[in-house]
Amino acid sequence: MEILPQPRTAAFFDLDKTVIAKSSTVTFSRSFYQGGLINRRAVLRTAYAQFLYLLGGADHEQTERMREYLSALCRGWNVQQVREIVAETLHEVIDPIIYDEAASLIERHHAAGRDVVIVSTSGAELVEPIGQLLGADRVVATRLVVADGCYTGEVDYYAYGPTKAEAIAELAVSEGYDLARCYAYSDSVTDLPMLESVGHPHAVNPDRALRREATAREWPVLTFERPVRLRQRVALGMPSRPALMATAAVAAATAGGLVWWYASRRRTAGRAAG
Repeated sequence: MEILPQPRTAAFFDLDKTVIAKSSTVTFSRSFYQGGLINRRAVLRTAYAQFLYLLGGADHEQTERMREYLSALCRGWNVQQVREIVAETLHEVIDPIIYDEAASLIERHHAAGRDVVIVSTSGAELVEPIGQLLGADRVVATRLVVADGCYTGEVDYYAYGPTKAEAIAELAVSEGYDLARCYAYSDSVTDLPMLESVGHPHAVNPDRALRREATAREWPVLTFERPVRLRQRVALGMPSRPALMATAAVAAATAGGLVWWYASRRRTAGRAAG
């Protein structure tokens, strides 16, 4: 009897307040200020936006206004400079705010053979390095229009609300995911379409509206509250996927060095015996 292969599955994670404890866009504002991209007033305004966000008080209209503000703010920024700032400060600003519970959950999904996909409204230049840090297989993020190496202030693709669900549906077709067997995690009611698109939706640190929906639909509600550096996870015996890959690379290099050392000793001993 022929055994048919099992359909592929994935776990889709919102990023801000689901995998990390803050807004990724706002978290980098100090780095952008130090890099000369924004002024102190912009830092204070984004700090206020972060305050609203953490309180769960940023509704759809406020989110849209912040999107328009940030799009206008980055008009003229050099894309390569942004990428360099993110790369240089990634471990400093993002690593300390990764939820231990989320990192563990990502590892469990990988161990079960599922792909992990980060689906975030933040810009791709921020989300892609974070996804790599987390060991994600794919990333869906907002893309801004670029001309002559700089942002124009226009949005090419906005990963928000229904468009997240559309992106997941497209991935299901291209990657062969069985959405009925897939998982999704988010903190915001704006991600309701994303959560509805999979068979196993979960609310993580939900805002009031999402908590009501999750309770009414009997969806699991998870609380993530322990930000832990990935390096600390290794020290505590809970290695993350990137840390495991780095450890394997070091082990391979060490093993290679030992083989070379042993072969050199054999050759030296052979010459001495001769």
